[in-house]
Amino acid sequence: MNVRKRESDSAQGGDIALAGEGRMLEPKLKVVDYEKCHPERCDKGVCAAVLECPNRLWKQEEPYDSPYPIPGFCQDCGIRVESCPLGTIRML
Repeated sequence: MNVRKRESDSAQGGDIALAGEGRMLEPKLKVVDYEKCHPERCDKGVCAAVLECPNRLWKQEEPYDSPYPIPGFCQDCGIRVESCPLGTIRML
């Protein structure tokens, strides 16, 4: 799949993808519910879902810190969403 990024999309953490014949798809916004996110419940404070990202496009600065996507680069594979044991991540 071809992916095209625009400056305004990066700020939202979304990617714009081309869908056959040059049609643009809407970006998927990655949302972390930080009220539900409790890294201390993950092994040694390391976010389980960050470890599961196959492209390492989600980060956590230090153990026990909240995770976040690298804006504009997440490839919307959904693995991170499924791997969060607390169900705090959604793609809109």
